[in-house]
Amino acid sequence: MNQSNIVIFASGSGSNAEVIIRHFATHQKMHVVAVFTNNPQAGVFARAEKLNIPCFVFSNEDFLDGQTLNQKLKNINCSHIVLAGFLRKIPELLIQNFKIVNIHPALLPNYGGRGMYGMKVHEAVLAAGENESGITIHEVNQKYDEGTILFQAKCEVKADDTPNTIAERIHKLEHKHFPEQIEKWILQNDN
Repeated sequence: MNQSNIVIFASGSGSNAEVIIRHFATHQKMHVVAVFTNNPQAGVFARAEKLNIPCFVFSNEDFLDGQTLNQKLKNINCSHIVLAGFLRKIPELLIQNFKIVNIHPALLPNYGGRGMYGMKVHEAVLAAGENESGITIHEVNQKYDEGTILFQAKCEVKADDTPNTIAERIHKLEHKHFPEQIEKWILQNDN
């Protein structure tokens, strides 16, 4: 297997991005080479900087057009893109040229699709009276949250839960499973 260069796309605080960067920091064949964001105020900046990972901000125009990002990713020899709290639909050009994986804070196919992210997902899970939720790690295609499911992990939804308490449980699952599932996915894709 050749070197796998991972680029993380993130829009928020970057806690998943940090866990992923740390996971691959000493890996022999896989490395996080950059973080890309559409949010200049994203917390992921400070986390990436602390871990000596370059961070790039892109405009909505560059994102929608896809060409600029595609070229930048090729220039840094990106082989895999990981969406870690990234809220935009990925342009067709990037889907065609890169292997992309995402994490969703619910058990897809339930509670996915356009507009279903973060607390909105946990609120919907509570409103529906579900007794479990979890995470889904899936490949990215042209439709929101409809790519091939690679892995799911579940957690209980308790009677006294709030969206925040569910979010805490979901974050623990994300941090535990996402890095190792990314590694497994890359190994399967590269063999």
